[in-house]
Amino acid sequence: MFEKLSYENLQHYWWFIIAFLGGALVFLLFVQGGQTLLNKLAKTEDEKTVIINLFGHKWEITFTTLVTFGGAFFASFPLFYSTSFGGAYWVWMIILFAFIIQAVSYEYRKKKNNFLGSKTYETFLFINGIIAPVFLGVAVSTFFTGSPFSIDKARIANLNNNVKAVISQWESPWHGLEAIWTTENLAFLQNLALGLAVFFLVRVIALLYTKKMVDDQNILERANKCLKRNSVLFLIFFLFWIIRLMFIDGFAVNPDTREVFFQPHKYFNNLIESPILLIFLLIGIILVLWGIFNGIFKNDEKAFWKTGIGTMITVMGLFFLAAFNNTSYYPSTYDLQSSLTIANSSSSRFTLVVMSYVSLMVPFVVGYIIWAWKSMDSHKLSKEEVKNEEIKY
Repeated sequence: MFEKLSYENLQHYWWFIIAFLGGALVFLLFVQGGQTLLNKLAKTEDEKTVIINLFGHKWEITFTTLVTFGGAFFASFPLFYSTSFGGAYWVWMIILFAFIIQAVSYEYRKKKNNFLGSKTYETFLFINGIIAPVFLGVAVSTFFTGSPFSIDKARIANLNNNVKAVISQWESPWHGLEAIWTTENLAFLQNLALGLAVFFLVRVIALLYTKKMVDDQNILERANKCLKRNSVLFLIFFLFWIIRLMFIDGFAVNPDTREVFFQPHKYFNNLIESPILLIFLLIGIILVLWGIFNGIFKNDEKAFWKTGIGTMITVMGLFFLAAFNNTSYYPSTYDLQSSLTIANSSSSRFTLVVMSYVSLMVPFVVGYIIWAWKSMDSHKLSKEEVKNEEIKY
């Protein structure tokens, strides 16, 4: 079946999978968003236990999705993996560290003889809740603003001891941290804007999930107040990012020569030249806003799913916007011709075919997650309910 697809179609198929996993990951980051709201929603120890258990039952799904996302990128677009994960390693190491302390915190917060104390692990959860969404949002924004790296496949055969035998090389001593601060241009403002937009968005989704799953009037009243503030902040940062994106120069690819060049309003042109992409992105944004509106003004329990699914669609649309229509999805600000595209950074045709058959297992995994999710969400959480649970974070 997959053998009949062209190499280009296989590359696009795998970019679709990457986009789907990226969208799912951002949606599931609502667990991190909920962790940052612990002290806002809970004022007593019992209320804290309710909130931590509410999100604690989902953290493993988020972490698994992150690992799957990274694994899929490694298998399908290894040059991106080696360039970003090997070059911008401080960003990815910070993200990984944040997820490690999250896992430890859920495991040991309520353990007997916990010498660090519950508050220490609650602080770790708060740190994870900030770092993960902000840094992942910043990383996605660099798909549009670029990163300082160079690609030279001839280096791998270089026997000179003074030259590293690596294809990709990071050309900044900050190794990824320049994405959030650089004196060369204002791209870091664009990156931070998306990072903060993701941060406040996952908090919004977490609040909608709280309203859907918690049976405690005091917590729900606090959630309503927080929802309005975080929704406004999300809109401010996201609108700044998306509007500015329509006016900045983009990284276009000449389809004949494969030369990368700056093109004014490239991402705006992508939407105009690809009406399906524009409609897809608008559907996602409208669903996000619809869910937020219903959550604030109608107390609609389905608002969580509307905003969550809208988030997935929107993120997928941004991945498509960054890569399709002759666009470099990982541009180099150091050397334009080192920029990565779907065509020049993917695995071999054979690898993509083999991995495509493996991808047929994805629907079964998604089905299992849905079944497990429904089992965990079969009833609302209350202080009394949590006290009777055998497994408690």
